[in-house]
Amino acid sequence: MITEQQQEQASLYALGALPEAEARAFEMELRSNAELGGLVRSLQRTAGLMALSAPLVQPPPALRNKVLQRIDEIAGVKKPAAHSPLAALAGLNFIEAAAGKDWKPLPIPGTYLKLLSVEKERGYAVLLGKLDAGARYPAHVNAGPEDFFILTGDLVIGDRRLAAGDFHHADGGSQHEENYSVGGCTLLAVLTTDDPLVAFAMA
Repeated sequence: MITEQQQEQASLYALGALPEAEARAFEMELRSNAELGGLVRSLQRTAGLMALSAPLVQPPPALRNKVLQRIDEIAGVKKPAAHSPLAALAGLNFIEAAAGKDWKPLPIPGTYLKLLSVEKERGYAVLLGKLDAGARYPAHVNAGPEDFFILTGDLVIGDRRLAAGDFHHADGGSQHEENYSVGGCTLLAVLTTDDPLVAFAMA
């Protein structure tokens, strides 16, 4: 038997509106009352469905900024001085629409590189790579460890076909068979700074 008070508490708990102390006490009660637990789960499902059925409303930009500012105030985050916008960007680098321009063609037809960043002290670089449809990159031994994340298209390495969203790691000294793309691809690569591709991209 669920009391009227328990029903009210269950409703508030399902909505996350029960005060913290009451919520802890209510959770203790839930552990020993299967019927009450079933009611809470049913109310939570209903609340979730109601939220999903509501139209998506974008808050006004001014309200969003006000909320974010208040969050920063509560968290004690200090904003850079308004008169020094460059100070806010110190140490930051942005490349907008990085995949769209300034590709450096490799000596292999239909293959391109774009250097995004280099961390010389830590010994790695981040690049974009691109293969046109039908382009083939010859078999080779990897100078150092390599990490590839396929952004678009397809890349075939040996007998494995990678698609957008797939990841591949190769140890330094490992052998790659011929790489090729059927429909063309773009990939994000993390290579060591002693890799010949990094040297080529930086030249």
